[in-house]
Amino acid sequence: MPVSLVEKQRISTSGARAVAPFTVGGHQLLAIAQLALDIPGQEPSMNGGDSDTSLLLLQRTKGRYVPWSTLPAPGGEDAEFFTIQGRSFLAVASIRSGRGPYDFTTDSAIFEWDGTGFVLFQSVQTFAAKQWKHWQIGERHFLGLAQGVRRPDLATQNRDSFVYEWDGSSFVEFQRIKSQWAYNWHPFFIGEQFFVAHAEHLDASLLYRWDGERLCPHQTLAARGGRAFATFDRDGASYLVVASLLEPPRLMHWNGERFTDIQVLDGLGARELAVVRRGEDLLVIRINFILGTPADPHPVLDSQIYEWRDGSLHLAAQFPTSGGTDVAVLDYDGDLEILVSNSLSAQLRFANDTVLYSLSTTPSAGQ
Repeated sequence: MPVSLVEKQRISTSGARAVAPFTVGGHQLLAIAQLALDIPGQEPSMNGGDSDTSLLLLQRTKGRYVPWSTLPAPGGEDAEFFTIQGRSFLAVASIRSGRGPYDFTTDSAIFEWDGTGFVLFQSVQTFAAKQWKHWQIGERHFLGLAQGVRRPDLATQNRDSFVYEWDGSSFVEFQRIKSQWAYNWHPFFIGEQFFVAHAEHLDASLLYRWDGERLCPHQTLAARGGRAFATFDRDGASYLVVASLLEPPRLMHWNGERFTDIQVLDGLGARELAVVRRGEDLLVIRINFILGTPADPHPVLDSQIYEWRDGSLHLAAQFPTSGGTDVAVLDYDGDLEILVSNSLSAQLRFANDTVLYSLSTTPSAGQ
């Protein structure tokens, strides 16, 4: 199945780490979390820069995104929009603040929509926060916080990941998830059973199962370098894709009790995943971040689009990314688009564009 991407718009961003499109109050908005701004005269470094940044909010107008507002969000790593009983929230994960040395013990803000804009609802003290993720089990609402970084100078400050629960008036701590350097959550159901995968960089990334009261470890998904997950169902079976920065991505199949490996994809450096469904077609988008090390990173990489065919994933297209960090899939009146954030230029500068593409597929001959 031929797949094509056509660039529609470039959005000026700096150290963009997440793209989150959503609709609220009649506005089609896009939140972009930004890690850092370039400091004139500073030597290029993916761990440098000015992290006293803002979250960008853009509004879609005539098929393009235009500046709408900003929110204070130092060292922005993620933005998560969700609703609870008619109330709309936007949670922003802040990994650090300052211009160096950096403070990793930084409040991460949860904003609420007041009818005209977002106002601060709750501040949560976090440590090297990477991601918020909302999920719902029955009538209960949870907010997972992936956080932490292990360094000798910060060892006494490091924290586990937390799960918070909505108590009707605020988010309160519900459960701690053991970790040292966490990145991501991925909640999903298989039938009536709820699971959430937790990505961890230094230790094993685990799949947790909800037992009716708490999240319990169910199985290991990746030994190290965990970054992201994606799930889909096909022909009555459930599948999980596991992305790792340090190991090739893997496709796993649910056997009724556990996920087992059925395919290994080529290459390293994967950071984010997304699933695209269009009729009978199913695609998996993989965004690659860097090769090498933080001291010597190589950010200019191709990212991939895979087609599901004959029980496995097949490479359908590649496209350029530079320090790619996130991808979001949009469907406007039947037209598919993807948003891709690029966080680091070839010169290791933070100024780099977030790109909006149109995505089209053409059935292969004989289909």
